[in-house]
Amino acid sequence: MKCLVLYESMFGHTEAVARAVAAGMSSALPGGSLVEIADVSARPLPRGVGLLVTGAPTHAFGMSRPATRADAARQGTVRPGAVEAGLREWLDGLAGLDDVAVAAFDTRVAGALFTGSAARKALRSLHRLGGEPVLAAEGFLVSGTRGPLVPGELDRAREWGARLARAASASSAAAA
Repeated sequence: MKCLVLYESMFGHTEAVARAVAAGMSSALPGGSLVEIADVSARPLPRGVGLLVTGAPTHAFGMSRPATRADAARQGTVRPGAVEAGLREWLDGLAGLDDVAVAAFDTRVAGALFTGSAARKALRSLHRLGGEPVLAAEGFLVSGTRGPLVPGELDRAREWGARLARAASASSAAAA
């Protein structure tokens, strides 16, 4: 099975979670499976992918917009290309997924009273495009807008990635 973990990351925390998720997936998938990881700014296409996982920071109760990414850039140094491209725009440019297994995660500020979820909104968009959700959207916590990640979140991300891989493998086996 070919898998793609696609992420949007402003300060690097969502990327770190994406890499942990990919590592967890790799550890649980059968031999011969390929897990690729890509920044959304590269605009990769999910051709030949059996499992697509997206990750993004939660901004203003959902997926980022150009204005919320610009606001984040005013709060500190962001990764190159982070302001120009986001998951929302990538999804808007996607034609369809035709029964590809999908999942989504986000990063959000721990302890915030109202945070919303970029992952839930992304998962709904992926489903509308024809994707088949494998697990519920998952959120990983950062201690503040610029982080760092809350201790233990990378371990939790690896575990979620392994659960995700097992669920996707079971789903594809049942469909065959």
